Amino acid sequence: MKAVGVVVEYNPFHNGHLFHLQQAKEQTDADLSIAAMSGNFLQRGEPALVSKWARTKMALEAGVDIVFELPYRFATQHAETFAEGAVSILSAAGCDTLCFGSESGDLEAFTNTVAFLEENNEEFQSKIKFYTGEGHSYPKSIALSFQSLAPSESFIDISKPNNILGLHYIQAIIRQKSSMKVETITRKNAGYHDEHFASATIASATSIRKALFGSAGEIETIKQYVPETTYAQLINYRDQYGSFHSWENYWPLLKYKLTQSNPAELREFYEVEEGLENRLLAAASASRSFQQFMESIKTKRYTWTRLQRVCLHILTNTRKDTMKTSEKTVSYLRLLGATEKGRSYLNSKKKDFSLPLVSKLSAFSDPDIELDIKASRIYALGQKDHGQEQLLTEEFSRPPIMLKDSRR
Repeated sequence: MKAVGVVVEYNPFHNGHLFHLQQAKEQTDADLSIAAMSGNFLQRGEPALVSKWARTKMALEAGVDIVFELPYRFATQHAETFAEGAVSILSAAGCDTLCFGSESGDLEAFTNTVAFLEENNEEFQSKIKFYTGEGHSYPKSIALSFQSLAPSESFIDISKPNNILGLHYIQAIIRQKSSMKVETITRKNAGYHDEHFASATIASATSIRKALFGSAGEIETIKQYVPETTYAQLINYRDQYGSFHSWENYWPLLKYKLTQSNPAELREFYEVEEGLENRLLAAASASRSFQQFMESIKTKRYTWTRLQRVCLHILTNTRKDTMKTSEKTVSYLRLLGATEKGRSYLNSKKKDFSLPLVSKLSAFSDPDIELDIKASRIYALGQKDHGQEQLLTEEFSRPPIMLKDSRR
């Protein structure tokens, strides 16, 4: 069976994701699809709207055949580490092709860019150091460095978030000596960071979340932008838990953590660097919401995403020595769910997987698993008492979701 791999967050699964998934299968002539999906906390340093189990259901019902969890140590990192983890999962699971969405949609431009960066890496890194020294954020420094070295139409625009992720996927495949091929599909209509609906049927996950958390908070406003199965899952989650997850749910916990810490203690947390701890402490006591806190600490040098990741690592008590940054690949495949076709694939291929397959937490031990468990405990605190119990029960007792319906 020929498998295509996708790297996803599905926060939540929307019509743009459905288009990408369908095109990925068609473009690669795949028999089934495998997703490496972030867990309860995401790459931009924020809690997922709904739990990884609810998002797994969305994925399976929409056409994904197997969902593996991208561990916290990779899911909450900058693009390069995020990509390394995801590629190692899909490669170990036997994917023939990794298919990613991009603003470019031009695979030749990606390969040209990768080749150029390999040939000019020393000068490129020097430029990045120069621009960060000038006070620019790391992503902005990367874009400026590349533009200064290669202002050519034959390269991709690496200031675009999905282009830069795609670039890192290809580089990770090369570094890991994976046999996976790559394909890319142009993102349709909505940009990654778009906050407003700009199409009748396609919207970014950012704009969907903004609508859900807006002053009206009417879930009906997003109905045309998500598959019916996603819409049903969102309603079910809201009814079951009472609310979706946002940073505001966790602000009292973060504020407590900050205000009871001293600068030396804060410096021990992952990604807290260069005196940032003092800025965090000064803003925490004066802020009444997470939004106000973030607006207080945001600077030209520190992107909103970078600061959210810092806050997340403080919230989850993740210290610099915990993240094992020297280890670049995932060490296991944690199965979150599968369709009937996915189970057939697992039964026939798992003996050939290059990593152990984990379907039951109690049967496997690994530092990254322990970090994921801790993160899940913190994630559960974003709900009230009964909701906390339900989320914790799912994490520790729930077997992988097995979708019986094979309508697709």
